[in-house]
Amino acid sequence: MAAEASFPLDALRLDRSGSVALHRQLYQALRLLIIDRALPPGSALPSTRAMALDLALARNTVTAAYDQLTAEGYLLNRPGARPRVVDLPTGVAKAATIETAQAHQPLSRRGSLMARQPVHHGEPGRMIFHPGMPDADYFPFGTWSRLLSRRASHAGETLFGTYDVAGHPALRRAIAAYLKAARGVLCAPEQIVVTTGAQAALDLLARLLLDPGDAVWMEEPGYYGAQSAFVAAGAKLLPLDVDAGGWALDPPAHQRLRLVYVTPSCQHPLGATMRMEQRLRLLEIAENRGAWIIEDDFDGEYRFQGQPIPAMQGADRSQRVIYLGTFAKILFPALRVGFMVLPHDLVPGVTRAISITGQFAPLLLQAALADFIEQGHMARHLRRMRRIYAQRRQVFRTLWEARLSEWGQLGDGEAGIQILGVLNGGLDDVAISATCRSHGVNVSPLSIQYRHGPGCAGLLIGYAAANEATTRQGLLCLEAAFRSHDGAASRPLALSLQSDPG
Repeated sequence: MAAEASFPLDALRLDRSGSVALHRQLYQALRLLIIDRALPPGSALPSTRAMALDLALARNTVTAAYDQLTAEGYLLNRPGARPRVVDLPTGVAKAATIETAQAHQPLSRRGSLMARQPVHHGEPGRMIFHPGMPDADYFPFGTWSRLLSRRASHAGETLFGTYDVAGHPALRRAIAAYLKAARGVLCAPEQIVVTTGAQAALDLLARLLLDPGDAVWMEEPGYYGAQSAFVAAGAKLLPLDVDAGGWALDPPAHQRLRLVYVTPSCQHPLGATMRMEQRLRLLEIAENRGAWIIEDDFDGEYRFQGQPIPAMQGADRSQRVIYLGTFAKILFPALRVGFMVLPHDLVPGVTRAISITGQFAPLLLQAALADFIEQGHMARHLRRMRRIYAQRRQVFRTLWEARLSEWGQLGDGEAGIQILGVLNGGLDDVAISATCRSHGVNVSPLSIQYRHGPGCAGLLIGYAAANEATTRQGLLCLEAAFRSHDGAASRPLALSLQSDPG
């Protein structure tokens, strides 16, 4: 004979004024008791008549709940017998489940490797000195909204599907024309693939071009986002040393190079510009070694002494350079639109891979961006922001020299919307960054850009989105952080942010 249910079922609470039907509420309550084993396997539930009397329900209501539980396998209901709870597999007991969950690795080895890579994000309202952040207050959002609205109103079916996965034709044409005029890139629109930002392009290229164990000659120090993409693809990183003297272009001996990653227009994070003889030497090395070059031109439009330096891709005669660009610095990061200029041989494979990964930006957004470029809005915005950023750069350098030069020196680079402060010996850039971040100043430590040894301590500081008042506030925070971390007497951070003694 089946055991009686030990749980007092007449104590079940049902909401008779609620929107959920009573039979559904009863089903859910009994199901939960069975799953939690408050109703143990083999126990008998009351008959439909008895349950209806206990809970003051219509018998049909109880019958409907029992039938659903039987259909789903929670109850065994035979004619002439009371329904019994089925003995369902439960797996490990709760106490063991907790221990197992702690020991279990939910990610794959590659997933775990990706999760360990360094990242640096901002927070809304706490963006002072965030590296690479443009000033969105000056972006012509009114114009952008009109262009986006017009495209949405006249899109038809062409912008609301998964078409043109390599990029909207109008945007590919606009990018090709812009790059030829502004960056010296030689390409046809068909060589351009639009992505959801430069990091998405790096991730895709790493997976397409690299097999586990392949060698990547990577700038050291170098952009940690690129490092992470290559490492996650299983690559072996070899240091391409960069310092004030430039790039040390002595390729590793007896090592097959699959890929070279460089930022020649504005080296990340040092801000240096690669000289022409070094560019030609690197192109020669890539051709001799059969390697691809990824030229990441993340910040090349912003040069504050002379004209922007043309991209290295324009000097490539052997179709070895893959050029990466982004609109994050020119327009705003949340746009999430970047692009690749590919050698012809790579276009078909990358296009098919885009379809598999889904890393393509919405066509409606791409069409509006094409209009923004073709109608001259982007060029006007860029000219304006160059003037503003040049002034802010000078203000930042002047204030740093006046207040913070005893703790570190600014780099000499004349490009980019971020600037490097190399710290004096003994200062911990990671600890200083953490201190500043807790007070709304979001600088990035230089040391995370090194993979082969500790490297130098420094701070990568974005000055572009900070007017003079904000710059002074941020530098006060930095000064207080420096004082607290070098052991000198210091005021509390909260006080140092409230007043500027001059």
